[in-house]
Amino acid sequence: MSNDLLLDVIKNHNPFAGRFVVTNHNVWHQGFPDVPSLNAHASDAVYEAIEKVRSGQRRVIGITMTAERGLGKSHIISRIRHRLQEDGSALFICMNQCDDLNQIKSEFLRTFANSLKQIGSKGVSQWQELATALVNEAYKKDYTPQQLVNQFPGAFAKNPKVAEILRDKILSIKSDIENPDILTAIIWTLSPDPAYELFAVSWLSGRNIPQSKADVMGLANINPQNQEVESFNTVRQILDLISDYKPVVVCFDEMENHHLNDAGLTAQQVTAIFGKDLCDKIKKGVLLTTMYPDSWIHEVKRLAYAESVTDRIGQQVIDLKHLNSDDVVALVSKWLEEFYKEKGVTPPHPVYPFDEIKLRALGKERPIVRKVLQWCGENFNLIPAKNPVEAIYEEQLTFLNTTIQDYIENNATLAQALRLGFCAVKGEIVEKVKVEDVVDIQAKSSDRGYINFKIVGQENGKEVKIGVAVLQDSGGMIVQATLKRLIRYEDFDLTRGCLLRSKEISKGAARAQQYLSHLLSPALGGEWVLLKSEDIKPLLAAHLVMKAREDYELSEEQVIDYIRQKGIAANNYLIREILSDPSGQVPTGLVDEDVIPEVQATQHLSESDEVGVMVDNLLAKIGL
Repeated sequence: MSNDLLLDVIKNHNPFAGRFVVTNHNVWHQGFPDVPSLNAHASDAVYEAIEKVRSGQRRVIGITMTAERGLGKSHIISRIRHRLQEDGSALFICMNQCDDLNQIKSEFLRTFANSLKQIGSKGVSQWQELATALVNEAYKKDYTPQQLVNQFPGAFAKNPKVAEILRDKILSIKSDIENPDILTAIIWTLSPDPAYELFAVSWLSGRNIPQSKADVMGLANINPQNQEVESFNTVRQILDLISDYKPVVVCFDEMENHHLNDAGLTAQQVTAIFGKDLCDKIKKGVLLTTMYPDSWIHEVKRLAYAESVTDRIGQQVIDLKHLNSDDVVALVSKWLEEFYKEKGVTPPHPVYPFDEIKLRALGKERPIVRKVLQWCGENFNLIPAKNPVEAIYEEQLTFLNTTIQDYIENNATLAQALRLGFCAVKGEIVEKVKVEDVVDIQAKSSDRGYINFKIVGQENGKEVKIGVAVLQDSGGMIVQATLKRLIRYEDFDLTRGCLLRSKEISKGAARAQQYLSHLLSPALGGEWVLLKSEDIKPLLAAHLVMKAREDYELSEEQVIDYIRQKGIAANNYLIREILSDPSGQVPTGLVDEDVIPEVQATQHLSESDEVGVMVDNLLAKIGL
């Protein structure tokens, strides 16, 4: 191989640029290059705890992993997740943010449902693994998830009541389930139609789904006012179901938050208390919490009832270690090994183009993982460094190409991304509006959370105050409640209301339609802006960078400056459309969730196919 080719690869590619922080994408999808020996004592402790639970020696084990920022907590979480995906010894749940500390139960249920939506050890989602385990126990069979997933197209085509039939059979052995709809929804995750699988997971996450879908699927939507209580009840019942088959590993990672809840508790305190409650409810599992040492000592251990909390979530407290010289060489070698293999080139030595002596000298400083990777990124090649935000932003954009659906239903996250965009155009004139400020809506408790924020500005010498509501929910009650607030201009000091939504509003929701007509009328001059994933994606990527800025050692000003330099907000369709003169029209291209797709039968497996015959026999026994 020519030396020129190797030098060309190094000149044009930097495997470390913008990649020194483990993201949610790295946990669930493409992991970081991992050196298992680094802080092996921490991951080994988790594996040993799983085995103790699996063997019946312990019911639940709470582990708290303490380390300063950048020492490798999330690397270990990612390592554990990928190990469990390979060996299937436990199902894996991971929560790494909570936007509203007063609603941690509801937010955890959403995280819980989305975690189980990820691919497990059987090549299907963890929900589908659970659904198969339930069917197998009910019918005393031993089918793989893929066998049932492959066969269900024919089953649903023969009898649309298949979910109800299976639910009733499973209910006969799970009579302690308080809400049978949970079983129904889990079975629907086996549906051949991706839309129904999506609605099943959405319902399991605590969201309401379109009434037309709820009727077909046999699910009852819940009253949004009861969501926080019902969320924990749902989590508890699903945990009970999982525990009958295998342990569950629940991780709380990066739960830092600069806000307090209404009781004055920090994010780490709220997380610790919630973890204690989970430990009391999990029948078979491991709870893993990551925390800064200061937070553990000065926040959690100073709770009024700290002992009852720490005795549960901190049965083992594990401190991570700084790297030594051998660790640094091993870490860099692993990253470069994967990089050169991908590029099809062979370096003259494992840490090329670095000098091993310099790496060992770096190791003598007992660095953290993040600092080593950051140093490598800065010293890999001689090309002038880009804006420090650029590589990180581009990395987030790449992740969103495959993960955008994890965010597109999250009103709060989408609103935060939009709000950041408007903050980045403060002082600028966009669509004839000079944006002066972005502020919270002042409202009494019963009205909070419906309108996400207010844009204050000047247009042709007149004051403009635009209330923005991101509304991706399907349930008619929440849609009605949001639109009702969005038209109350005087109460919330608005001159215009703007709805952002990708879905149609059901024609059967008469009151919501009435409020919508009023919003779009010339009298109110409101706007409905179509929310599309390709339009929100650049703002969402910027928001994810801003949210993790401390990990990347970036300032808020650096992120805002980059957004401005690249026109990410000023040229964004959603930003411009919200500020432009309202059309007063319902946008085209909306998703009609009331359309019920027909489940198409697939070609039946041949009778010579043993797997097909076995599954057909199973379906025949339940009347399909």
